[in-house]
Amino acid sequence: MTIDFPFEPVDGADSTGPFDQFAIEETMDLESYFTYIRSWSAYQTAKDKDVELLNENVMGSYFTYIRSWGVCTAKDKDVELLNENVMGSYFTYIRSWGCARARRPSYPAELFQFIASKTPHHDLVWDVGTGSGQAAKPLAKIYKNVIATDTSPKQLEFAIKLPNIRYQLTPPTMSITELEQNVATQSSVDLVTIAAALHWFDLPQFYKQVKWVLKKPNGVIAAWTYTMPEINESVGAVFKPFDTVDCEPFWEPQRKLVDNKYMSIDFPFEPVDGVDNTGPFDQFVLEKVMNLDNYFTFIRSCSGYQTAKDKGVELLTDNVIDKFKVAWNVDGQSQKVARFPIYLRIGQVGN
Repeated sequence: MTIDFPFEPVDGADSTGPFDQFAIEETMDLESYFTYIRSWSAYQTAKDKDVELLNENVMGSYFTYIRSWGVCTAKDKDVELLNENVMGSYFTYIRSWGCARARRPSYPAELFQFIASKTPHHDLVWDVGTGSGQAAKPLAKIYKNVIATDTSPKQLEFAIKLPNIRYQLTPPTMSITELEQNVATQSSVDLVTIAAALHWFDLPQFYKQVKWVLKKPNGVIAAWTYTMPEINESVGAVFKPFDTVDCEPFWEPQRKLVDNKYMSIDFPFEPVDGVDNTGPFDQFVLEKVMNLDNYFTFIRSCSGYQTAKDKGVELLTDNVIDKFKVAWNVDGQSQKVARFPIYLRIGQVGN
């Protein structure tokens, strides 16, 4: 109503509007409604700043709202439409992208500057297992183009959009023909990056693809992981037995590669200029301010916790939570800086 519109009324009307007798109608389910909200510029701006507006509290409020209408009839007949299966499925969906950000804090700029210093050209990057694009975004500031691939459509749906990033859904395994169609042509890529995901890959098959797409001889592959957050001595004393005893039966075998800081992961590449080995290099650290709830959210997002949960085992029992609370409050500070040490393997393809 307050927009400037310096024109005269048309015939049959005594003003230029706004006229409100028209409406768009579209059939939506709840997921479509949330997808619409996520298309708003304000939502995207918040997302770019790592703020998730549609968090679990907000989603829960929507479910409460749903219960206030037609579902009441079913409830009167002792039928719960929003049962645990429905709620669990939706929150599993939410966690598939929302907790990805908890699992993958923002990586330090120094990491990407170091990697970029080892590639002679800054034309094209293939970011593999991109998730929500948390490595693709800083790479796009350095390289002309980024091809960011993932096997999860839900992860890509919430990836950070930039004009020089092309997100591509790919199958778990690709032929050379599919690789050329989905990613890049032979010997055309300056850099391949894998952020906190290499330990999940079929390495012999993946490395064949890497060597096919990288420019010869100086194309670079950089893969990094990070270990669990280091808080302080008191929290660490509670976390260590929780991790090595309580969680141990539920960790996948690939977790050992992360525990070993990628030292034992197969990495058949040559050292880049200026170093005499392929790492792991450990001079980079993620830092994230956390309160205790954030810390528990991180733990709940981990694969070991999720596996236990799927088997009906709650690792964060009341007793464990109480121990963490006592340890967390020893210094009287509710917020703490969590340090995630990064371990980088980097090499060049050679001839």
